[in-house]
Formats: sequence, structure tokens, C-alpha cells
Amino acid sequence: MTEGLVSIITTLYDSADFIARTIESVLAQTYTNWEMVITDDCSKDNGPAIVESYAAKDPRIRLIRLKENGGPGISRNISIENAKGQYIAFLDSDDMWRPDKLEKQVALMKEKGCGMVYSSYYTCDENDRITGLVKCRRRIPYWRIVCDNAVGFLTMMYDIKAVGVELLPEIRKRQDWGLNIKIIKKCRVAYGVHEPLAMYRLRQGSVSSGKLSLIKYNVGIYRDVLGYSKPGSVLIFLFVFLPFYFGKKVLNFFETLFFKH
Repeated sequence: MTEGLVSIITTLYDSADFIARTIESVLAQTYTNWEMVITDDCSKDNGPAIVESYAAKDPRIRLIRLKENGGPGISRNISIENAKGQYIAFLDSDDMWRPDKLEKQVALMKEKGCGMVYSSYYTCDENDRITGLVKCRRRIPYWRIVCDNAVGFLTMMYDIKAVGVELLPEIRKRQDWGLNIKIIKKCRVAYGVHEPLAMYRLRQGSVSSGKLSLIKYNVGIYRDVLGYSKPGSVLIFLFVFLPFYFGKKVLNFFETLFFKH
């Protein structure tokens, strides 16, 4: 582990139209002590070639190519296993960061002495037009992350020195929430930078775009990550997760409405 180094974990799959903008947002960081570990999950486009062109110019960027498609959880874990940094941050191949993202989050982590930080973020369309704003909570204790995933994964960063190396649950979807639960269970509370430091791209056909199809995976988090029984997991989903989820969506709606005006 290299002290102070941020390892940026990126999974690449058919994102040739966006990966250059993602990498450029990392190159623009004011905090320059980083490495970007990109795992290609058997892309069918020329995204890997674009990454290789950047890696040839900057040794901080590395590309790992999988022989079989394993999904985002597996590819992210392979990047983590090959990372060298004290801090682990996540940035998918179609999202972007503000230039001061890492600088402000490393500073907050040192100020609070905490094991995990996150931030607010913008949403944008496929042409980089900002479509909304998702404001984060100032702090998230363990009980809150169990109720609903209140952390935008493209903003999350954790400290290996504080919580150890943690991998994502190897499930097809909702691995991000599973990892957030595992980490906050260890550090008890995570802290947020309230200003938006990232841009989350909304794409048609993405893994996270079909919200109704995620129901079984949300229930699976309670069963497989937290170890609840199947009936108990369904009850918690219905009477804990859904009220928090829809409450968050209503709040985000009014925040976006205010933001657009």
C-alpha cells in the first residue's frame, strides 16, 4: 500500500463514446497522487484501445482485460485487488468528476478521521447536459445505509488503513450498496461533502437503468449481505427500504425542480 495514493477503480464495458471524457476528468484532478486501474469486462467496441492510448502517455493509468464477462462487481474487485493505494475510489467508464473531487474528499477524510467519504453529484444525459442534482446527507450512520443506499457510488471513497481492503459482493446488481454497508458497518459513520463533485450519466439500457428489475437484488442485499431470512428480507424491503427510497426520490424531485429554476 502506498500512503496517500488514491486508487481509482473503473470498470469498462462498451463505453467507447464516454471513456475519454471519464479519463480526462481524472487527469484534471487537482490532487495528483492517484492511479487509475481500469478493468475491461470484454467490451465489444474500441473502448480498450482508447484506454491504451491514454495509458501509453500516463503510467498512472493501467488497463486489465478479462477473458470472460463477469459483470461490474467482479471487474471492480479485480481492479481493487490490483490497486496500490491507501484510498479506494470508484468511477465508472461513463461518469465524470469535478477537478477538486479527490482534493476535497481526502481533506475531509483527514479532518474527520473517518474511513469513508462521499459527496453530492449532478446527473447528466449522454450529451453531458446536466439534468438534475442529488444532494447527499452530511453524515450517514450504519442504521441509515441499511435502510436505503444513500451514497452515490461514483462519489464514494474509503481508506484501507481504517477499514482494510473490502471487496464488492459478487452479485450482478446492487454490489455498490452491499459494499457501502460492509464499510460503514466497520467505521460506523461516513461523511459527505455537500457540494456536487461528480456527474452521473443516465444512459438507456445501462445495468442500473431498469429500477423495477432491481427489486429482487434489493431483497438479496438483506438476505445475502446482511444475512436475514428470505421472509424477513421481504418485510424489511417493503416496510423499511421502500418508504426511505420513495422519500428520497420525492426530495430529489424537489431539489432538481429548484435546481432547474
